[in-house]
Amino acid sequence: MFMHAVPALFSAAEAAEVIRLAVDVQATSGGLVGGLHNHNIRRADIAWLDDTGSAAWVMERIVSGVARANRDVFDFDISDFRERLQVAAYDESVAGHYDWHSDIGDGPIARWRKLTIVVQLSDPQSYRGGALEINPGGTTVTAARGIGDATLFASFMLHRVTPVTHGTRHSLTCWCHGPAFR
Repeated sequence: MFMHAVPALFSAAEAAEVIRLAVDVQATSGGLVGGLHNHNIRRADIAWLDDTGSAAWVMERIVSGVARANRDVFDFDISDFRERLQVAAYDESVAGHYDWHSDIGDGPIARWRKLTIVVQLSDPQSYRGGALEINPGGTTVTAARGIGDATLFASFMLHRVTPVTHGTRHSLTCWCHGPAFR
């Protein structure tokens, strides 16, 4: 199995607090692995949270959720978390989206990504579109959209966020790292 759902990893109040923490950080236009920008592939604003400062509790929750899921489902060789927490905002004003991609890349850190966790932060009634879709081998699966729900998947899997047509979708993403897949 290369995909797993964790319902309510964060409460609605905690999800709102993560969005608030992201608003306090200077958001930038989301890029691709290697720092490239292509708005035909990705349109989102991203904020990087200080996972050792004000967002340390968020990272602790992510680490705990990943440890459980990895033990129960994936059994990947995960050694660390080399990247900060990323909060993405996909807004209707720019048809926010992220086309099909995988999270493993040629970057000095991206090549060590093993597991991706994405947490739904927005109320699903507050926006339309913006579905996280994962393709685990020819069939598209749509991730849960409940506030605080987490979806974990192997970082090599193709996935996308469909264009947001109304409102704004916020999500929290973190990558887990380890030795290269064999």
